Parts: sequence; structure tokens; C-alpha cells
Amino acid sequence: MPYQNLFTPSKIGNVEIKNRVVMPPMMLGFGQFDGTPTEKMMDYYEERAIGGVGLIVTEITRVNDFSGASAFAQLAISHDYHIAPLQKMIDRVHRHGTKMFIQLHHPGRQNLGLLMGTVPVSIAMHRLLGNTYDKLFYKVAPVGKKLMEKDLVLKTLSPSQCSRAYSAESLNREMTAQEIQKIIQQFIDGAVRAQKAGADGVELHAAHGYLIQQFLSPYTNQRTDCYGGSLQNRMRFLLEILRGIKSACGKAFPVIVRLSVDECYKEIGREGIGYTLTEGVEMAKAIEAAGADAIDVSSAGYDTYNYWLEPTSFEPGWRKYMAAAVKKAVNIPVLAANLIRSPEQAETQLAEGIQDFVCLGRPLIADPHWAAKAQAGRASEIKRCICCLTCMETMQNNAYKGSHANCSVNPRLGHESELLSRDGNGRTVVIVGAGAAGLSAAETLGKRGFRPVVLEKESQSGGQLQLANKPPLKDKINWCIEDLTRAAEKSGAEIHYSTTATAETIAEFAPYAVIIATGANAVKPRSIPGVTLPNVCTTTEILNGTVKLQNKNVAVIGSGMTGLETAELLCAQNNRVTVVEMADSIAPGTWMQHLDDCLPRLKNADTVFKTGQKLCAVRENEIELENVHTKQHTCIQTDFVVLSLGVRSNRLLYTQIKAQYPRIFLIGDAEKTGRIADATAAGYRVAKDLK
Repeated sequence: MPYQNLFTPSKIGNVEIKNRVVMPPMMLGFGQFDGTPTEKMMDYYEERAIGGVGLIVTEITRVNDFSGASAFAQLAISHDYHIAPLQKMIDRVHRHGTKMFIQLHHPGRQNLGLLMGTVPVSIAMHRLLGNTYDKLFYKVAPVGKKLMEKDLVLKTLSPSQCSRAYSAESLNREMTAQEIQKIIQQFIDGAVRAQKAGADGVELHAAHGYLIQQFLSPYTNQRTDCYGGSLQNRMRFLLEILRGIKSACGKAFPVIVRLSVDECYKEIGREGIGYTLTEGVEMAKAIEAAGADAIDVSSAGYDTYNYWLEPTSFEPGWRKYMAAAVKKAVNIPVLAANLIRSPEQAETQLAEGIQDFVCLGRPLIADPHWAAKAQAGRASEIKRCICCLTCMETMQNNAYKGSHANCSVNPRLGHESELLSRDGNGRTVVIVGAGAAGLSAAETLGKRGFRPVVLEKESQSGGQLQLANKPPLKDKINWCIEDLTRAAEKSGAEIHYSTTATAETIAEFAPYAVIIATGANAVKPRSIPGVTLPNVCTTTEILNGTVKLQNKNVAVIGSGMTGLETAELLCAQNNRVTVVEMADSIAPGTWMQHLDDCLPRLKNADTVFKTGQKLCAVRENEIELENVHTKQHTCIQTDFVVLSLGVRSNRLLYTQIKAQYPRIFLIGDAEKTGRIADATAAGYRVAKDLK
């Protein structure tokens, strides 16, 4: 379809943006202690500028080092020494006709107590010891995390003392009047530095539960002075920052306010807490009246995580009504994300007047050339974000390791400067398995000029993804299968379906190299008495439809995400499900957003959860469990037992033929069981490095 709106220029203040595609703020961990941009960060942003984005808003950029650092490796604009390095990054983005705004940020109570007061120390120590300090720091960072969990760190700042933030979980204290004035000035000073660095404007982060939004919310702001109480008073902190920036930088210097217009507490069953869209629209009007040049409409906060950073179950465009309400109420441009995943959706929402600019966060992590592909009529080549949350989970987890976020469908994230050598010279590489790892390897090899030949035993590609897409609300996994397959084929891969790879079939191609991506098989421990009975199967057999159950009492053993998603499918098929878990909590180690997403649905289906229980035996109509603490045994009635006890790598073919080929590689689940991001990264890496 033609994109008459998406690629039409428009203005924010007096700054003309070449199209309506905006890359909103997303912190991925490419920074360093002192807050200056690294080469990796500059490569990351420039790649998106090359990819056709009209406007880039930087990741959360701190204005205060002592209480305002949200991560060890975060961008900063808290000192004059940040101006020149930031200008270098802005110049690289400007080179491609893309504008850049700096997002000014303070986390407030959503900070980690571990970061309170420690960042200035780390900056000083890095200057003294360099990388030696960095290595030492990340070795002891997990210890610091334990201190934080025991509240042996400084309290974070909040408009008023209140409950802990959901994900940060650090104690907080009320800010003094002097601290409020100091941080207001630090926001203003940050904007002045951004202007000196050549930024086209700034964005104030008044969303997602960070400090400015904490002042806006009656839940986190219960002050009794002029900064609390009425909506006018709660907005005072934000409006004084906004007016101060306009005074210091001039009215012509654009300021966007990113605003959560609904805290979405109602969505998690806590109606009456915080503010809703009605008050959010009133805030937007006041922000316009105070001189803002645009409003970036968002929603929720960390307490209501899934309503601003959605998991895969959410429908694209589900929250566009929020942007539409603001657009109707103000006369300045409205930016919004609205879970947009396709150019067609973006064009439609622009045409309908929902918003003036489309913000593509995770879609531009997944495919930095989203805009260029759409504009060139190659929208079918876009690798779509599947909302798997790997980027957020790995960003937070890897922060304690000194590393950055990963993406399930883009293994080049954080490696933008790597170039693929075109030295394949048509040499044949046989890849066994058309799962995520095999397809990723095939695409990369094709781009290098090799001849990738993929042998897939099934009649379709996807491998383990053809199981992951079967539970309810997991249809976006199909995007991943389609996009990986299309990319491999476009690069020249030959995929032979319904072809079982053997030593003989591989040898027929006289391959230069062989890559084994044969996946993994579900575990069915023979040590459990009764496990071979006909009323026992694995999650694989439920997901692939080999075993179909209806109106049965089913016990799912193991509460990892595969077990929980299989339980959802069983509930949808009108079964009565009991989930049994040895640990004391459901799905230990699972990213919280996934649990917040699926557990309410399972509970609504009357799923029974039994934690701290070990499966001892299976019988025809019951299972025997042992309490891991008391060793007491109990039996529960079941018609069927579904095992979700993990998977084991399938290396049989590799073991059989590894002596025959000097260049043979084991990747994906066949090497080490993992997730989609692990598989695509493994395929990319082995294909990139093949000599």
C-alpha cells in the first residue's frame, strides 16, 4: 500500500522531521560509567538513522549522577564534559538527515538502591584504574545486588515516602524542598547542555513511573506542600522544569513531554489508585499551555509493567484510544507507540488521526531498517518484533555483567559495526534443521556468498517454534518463523523440506562445511515409576497435537514457561489443570512480565498450583507427590500427566559424522538448550566466522 502519511515531513516546534517514524527512548546497556556515549552506542543509533528513521530520541539520559542514575552503563548529560562526546553522536545521526532529541530523566523511587551515590565513585575509579576497575566492579556487582535485596543501601528519592516500586524494590524516602529545587535546575541545565551539543530538542520523561510521573500521581505523591495535593500542585514539578527549559534555551528550542496518560492500575485489579485517562488528558492540556511542542503519549509504569511494555499476548494498537483522546484535546503534535508492528498499521493510525508521529521502539531493535524497507516497497522484508521481552530482560540481567541487551530476531544488535565478508565464493554449506538457529545461519551464509543448503525433516520450517506457537495468544511466533524463513530464502538459501539428513544425504552435496542444528527433545525421566504408562506424555505431544485431551483432570509437572503455556492450552481445551512445581514458587527465574501476563489467565481458568512438591510416581488414576520440606506424601486424582521437565540436546547425527568433516559445527539447542535469541545468535556467529 502507498504510505501517503508515514513518509510525509512534519514539524515538532520549528524542527522539520523528514517522516513520521520516531525511534523512542530505549535503554539497552551500550553506555559506560561516566555517561559519555561509547562507539557501540553511536553505531547503534547511526544504524537506525541509516535505516530511514526521521527522529531519534535517546535512551534515558540522566541529569543527576548521585540519585538519578538508572544503570551502570547509561547516557548522561549531568556535566559539561558530556557536551562534546554527545555532539559527536548527534553529528553521526545528522549525517543521514535524521533529527535527534535528548531524553532527560530521573528515576526517583524506581532507582536501584545500589546506584544511590555509587556512580560518582565508579566514575572516579574508572578514571584512575580504567578497565581494571570495570572488570572488578562487574565481578562484585552481584554481591551489591544482594546488599540491595537486604536494604543495606541508601534509600531512593520519591515525592513522598511510599511503597517500593515493583521491579526496583528499593526503600524510598520523601524528597526535601531543597532537593526538589536542585533537581529541577539539573533538568534545565541538562537541556542547556543538549542544546550546546547540537541536539534538535529534548524530551522530558514524565512516564512509566519515573520521578516526574511520580509527582503527577496521587499514589506516589502525597505531599502537603505546593508540590502535592491538587492536580495543579502535582504538575508543578513538571511545569517548572518545562518553563525553565524554555526560559534558558529559548522558546524556539523544542521540548516534548513523554506522558503516561493512564497509570493502568485498574488493569491489574487495583482500581482507584493513581490517575486514569480523564486526568491524563487534563495534564496534556496543561502541558500544551505551558509551552510544550509535542506530547509523546504513553501509559502505565513499572507497577503496571505490561501496560507500557507489552508481552506477546497483547494486540497491536490496543491502546490507541489513549493517543486519540489526547490528540482530540490538544493542538500540538502527538507521538505514540501504540504497539505498532507494521507500516500498514502505522499508516492507518496516522490517516485516522490517532496521532501525528509513530514511535517504533522494539520494532527498530528488531529491524533497524524498518523505515527504509517500508518506504522502498519492501515491507515484506521487515523482521517483526514478536514482543517476547528478551530485550528488556537481557538488558536488566546483563547490566550486572557489563553487557547489553539481546534481541530474538536481530543477532546483530550491539554489533552494528561488524561487516560480513563476501568470500563464500559459492561454496556449499549444509545446514541440518530449519529452526531459528539453522535459518539464521543460512541467511548469514547467503549474504556472504556461500550456497546454504538446509535439510529439514518436517514439511515446514520453524523447528521448536512450531511448538511455541501453539498455546493461546502466541501467534506472533509465526511472524518469527515467516520472517526468518523469508530472510534465509532471500539471501539464497535452498530449503529442502521433508528431508531426513543422514551421513549419505549430506555427503551428496560435497559440502565445504556442515552445521548441525537438530534441536532438542523433551525429557521423560525413566527414573519416575509409572512414567511409561499410556496416560503420561510430554508437553511436545500436547503442543504438536499428537495427544489431544478434553474434559480431563490433567497434572502438568513443571512450571517453567513451557509448562505454563501448555497448561493454558489444556485449559482452553476444557481440561481441569493442576500445575506441580518442586520449587517454592511458580516458574522460578522466569521474567516477571511473563508471569504477570499468563498467571491471571490460568487462575481465571481455576488452575490449581502445587509448589514445593516432587513427583514420586504415576499411576493409572493418580499421581503421588512428596513435599520437598516435610517429606510427607500425598496423592491427587488425575486422568493424564504432562511432563514439562526440560529438554535434552539432540546430537546423534553430529556424533555420527563429526569425524568426516574438518568444518562441522553444532549450534542452537543441539549445542546448548536456550531461547530464540540464543539460537539466532549462535547461527549468526558461526556463519559470520566461517573461514
